[in-house]
Amino acid sequence: MSVTMRFWRLIFCVLMLAGVVSCREKTPERIPILDFFKTPEKSFFRISPDGQYISYLKSYKGKQNLFVQSLADGKGRMVTEFKDSPVTDYFWTFNNQIIYSIDMVASDSLKMFALDVNTFKTRALFSGYKVKFRLLSRSRIDHNILTVSLNKRDEGIFDVYHLNIRTGALELYITNPGDITDWITDVDGRILLARASDGVNTTILYRPNEQTPFKPVIVSNFRDAIRPIAFTGNGKNFYALSNLFQDKMALVKINAETGKQIEVVYKEDRADIMYVEYFKEKHRMDFAAWEESKPQKHFFNDTVKALYDKISVNFKGNETRIVDRDSAEKKFIVYTYSDRDPGSYYLYDNATAKLTRIGEMNSTIEPAQLSDMKPISYKASDGLVINGYLTLPQGSNGKNLPVVVMPHGGPWARSTWGYNSEVQFLANRGYAVLQMNFRGSAGYGKAFRNAGFKQVGGKIQQDITDGVNWLIEQKIADPKRIAIYGSGFGGFSALYGVSFHPDMYRCAIVQNGLINFFTFIKDAPPFFKPYLKMTYEMVGNPETDAEHLRAISPVFHADKIKVPLMILQGGKDIRSNITELNQFVLELRKKKVPVNYILKNDERSFFRNESNRILMYTEMEKFLEANLSGKN
Repeated sequence: MSVTMRFWRLIFCVLMLAGVVSCREKTPERIPILDFFKTPEKSFFRISPDGQYISYLKSYKGKQNLFVQSLADGKGRMVTEFKDSPVTDYFWTFNNQIIYSIDMVASDSLKMFALDVNTFKTRALFSGYKVKFRLLSRSRIDHNILTVSLNKRDEGIFDVYHLNIRTGALELYITNPGDITDWITDVDGRILLARASDGVNTTILYRPNEQTPFKPVIVSNFRDAIRPIAFTGNGKNFYALSNLFQDKMALVKINAETGKQIEVVYKEDRADIMYVEYFKEKHRMDFAAWEESKPQKHFFNDTVKALYDKISVNFKGNETRIVDRDSAEKKFIVYTYSDRDPGSYYLYDNATAKLTRIGEMNSTIEPAQLSDMKPISYKASDGLVINGYLTLPQGSNGKNLPVVVMPHGGPWARSTWGYNSEVQFLANRGYAVLQMNFRGSAGYGKAFRNAGFKQVGGKIQQDITDGVNWLIEQKIADPKRIAIYGSGFGGFSALYGVSFHPDMYRCAIVQNGLINFFTFIKDAPPFFKPYLKMTYEMVGNPETDAEHLRAISPVFHADKIKVPLMILQGGKDIRSNITELNQFVLELRKKKVPVNYILKNDERSFFRNESNRILMYTEMEKFLEANLSGKN
């Protein structure tokens, strides 16, 4: 062999070796916990109806406060300075007033204020103990009048009032007989449609005018669903999302006087229509939206479709939404995000086609450092197809990984594609994250949803177990390094998993977890009462299904849990019995189960206080590292 040949062979071997080294797994740079879970820098952008101002929430000393910026000169100002409780919600009225509210967790009360943007003067508007507020309509006839729903008279019943934002006067508009769960207003704020529930059956009620009593026009069982959206414009027909005559939720048109479905406006064979964009002031249906592996839209208006197309071309691979607009539809607030991008807000000027970034949810996060949320599917043990998402750590080969299983909260909710700070945090720490939409989850049709009825603690939990087994079969998961983490019903699923599959999970993390179905149902807040009978049918009746509910409630199975637990709980969570949870933790510790219990009395279901969140995820990081490192 010549010298030249030997030289080139040596060079080839060096290049091959370099390629092998470069293909080895790279440990991603650890992103600080604060970067994932700090209070959003700017969020909840809105535009004034006259298009002269934008508003947003911004972090001030760890709490979200309200800011307003003039579009004429670009000058902005902070209009609230709350240091103890964040601004939780706000909206514009048609006469340049901003109504905002704060949730006083410590006193369990709500406070509402009105801000006059012309003078920047603020006045107290309303306050109430254990009161929930729902905006139904802003009046175009009298800009000072809001149609609102409040449980002021009775904690469990939402009556309808007219609220004068100048004087704070509340005038009773409609007294709720006790079973109305939804009120539907027309463009003038009149309520001519309502939805009632006795817990098993849903009734749609209609009246042709405000002087006429409501009468039932549609009655459906809880296994079906019908949600009125708005009148079509002529006062006799209304749009609704319904699956009364099909498996998937469809956008339909119904005659309000007869209750008869007269048209299927749009349906998808593959998924439920989850929501629609309806511009009430112009009686215009813009689009229907659903979710397969990613969000999808079908447009009804060519002008709106062209607008979305023109904006979306700037954000390839991202989901783009118009979240607000001025009354003349000249300026739009656009929000865009992806599975790796926390999201940004833009101001779009329709006349000039100019797109201006006005805020980011989290500018410290670099999308390139994060992981793709990949749609997956597997077959449950009875053959039913279960869909979900798998997020793998950057730089991994996708094999033999430590895994965190994250079943969603609420058996009839779902996991969706998009940015999830918890998922990305866990992936950044080297864990694969599995989210599954087990039977009963929303979006997959009536048959799939109904398949979850009376399967809490049954096939729903088996679907989760089958997902873990699928990960092991695919050699994605290291079977000795699997954790399960969930909130609410997801917390129940985590406790169920370590109770009845003790060899499958190395540890579990539970946030505001459901531990006892008896007290969960018995202690339901008053406004949940209309749904109790439905809960009996979908989950179980404490009287007739007592044996089953006892068999699946974690509080009765502390002796079965052998692996370390981390329990996170807000002391003001209205769905939790703190005394019972404290006793449960004490019982576990008596049985030598390692429990890291973090109770925060100034929190509700989720930790809003930034310092509490940072503590929570710092402890979670330590807990998972101690139990999934493979060293024990």
